[in-house]
Amino acid sequence: MKPNQMKKNILFIVLSTLIISCGVKQTQGYLNSGNYDEAIANSINSLRSNKNAKGNQDYVYILEEAFAKAKERDQRYITDLSKDTNPSNLEKIYNTYLKLNSRQERIRPLLPLKLIKQGRDAQFYLEDYSTEILDSKNALSNFLYNNSKKLLTSKNKFDARKAFDDFTYLDRINPNFKDVDLLLNQAQFLGTDFVYVYTKNETNMVIPKRLQDDLLDFSTYGLNDKWTVYHNSKQKDIKYDYEMMINFRAINISPEQIKEKQFVREKQIKDGVKNLYDNNGNPVKDSLGNIIKVDSFKTVKVSIYEFSQIKSTQVTAKVDYLDLKSNQLIETFPITSEFVFTHVYATYNGDKRACEEDYYSFFDRIAVPFPSNEQMIFDTGENLKAKIKGVITRNKFRR
Repeated sequence: MKPNQMKKNILFIVLSTLIISCGVKQTQGYLNSGNYDEAIANSINSLRSNKNAKGNQDYVYILEEAFAKAKERDQRYITDLSKDTNPSNLEKIYNTYLKLNSRQERIRPLLPLKLIKQGRDAQFYLEDYSTEILDSKNALSNFLYNNSKKLLTSKNKFDARKAFDDFTYLDRINPNFKDVDLLLNQAQFLGTDFVYVYTKNETNMVIPKRLQDDLLDFSTYGLNDKWTVYHNSKQKDIKYDYEMMINFRAINISPEQIKEKQFVREKQIKDGVKNLYDNNGNPVKDSLGNIIKVDSFKTVKVSIYEFSQIKSTQVTAKVDYLDLKSNQLIETFPITSEFVFTHVYATYNGDKRACEEDYYSFFDRIAVPFPSNEQMIFDTGENLKAKIKGVITRNKFRR
């Protein structure tokens, strides 16, 4: 073996030993501080690649001790919990049995693990927890089921929402348990705030029906609130909790205006080539005796007549929140929406090359009819919807 290669091998061995030593020291620290599951996780990760390596023997000792201590602590914890009749302990007992089982199932694939110096296998007393897991799950399921059904008899919506969360958890740990699917739907319904949304027109102008329909179409708002449902028409068998009124207060529409503007543009543009002369009027030649040519420029000019068609709309409204239980106004949010119609076209006299090319498109346009007042009001809709959505997003009915 070459000297350089030998040095590299020695360096690799030294570094590997240092890394293993640091890993063992950290894992031993977890064990000594009672953080048994971290010690177990580190040991399993180190042993997974080569469980029989002599350098990994320390991890086997740590794993054996950490597993025994973690198991003993969890079993003692279950015993203490079982002495207390508090039903909230049922979930803790169930989860602790799951942890006991999960821990030993992570170790099982590594077995047997040799303790070379002692000439024996490390001892891991694995148990069958299936009965305990099933019994504790059933006890927890029955408690969640009965307690959540009791919560549904309350007229408090937050109780119904708590029942919904507990039924959801119950369905996850114990699918198809009794009639949980039906009770989930019931809890969802009882915990939901139903809001009736409508518009009111206090202006002296007609609000386009399509604008009102668009504003009341809450499927386009993307609010996705699990506990709030908005209806724009009242439905039977639903007791509404709140009302949201979109009250149009004023609509201002400007007169149709055409603004005219005239301006002149000048620019030098290339107009062929010409001979280059020096200060004495003699043609300048290159090294081959040819007369040098340079670009020739000329000044062009254009008079532009620009026309701007302008019409604007401003809609002032307010959003009222009403509590139907107390028949009181909760809060009012003023909103204002604006829309400006602008159309620009132009004509010219002279050489249009004197203006910028991106202005040419205005020369291709002509005057267009102004939108009607109804269309102008409708065109405020997108901005108005954004304002209403902002109000709802920032201000929930139930706080």
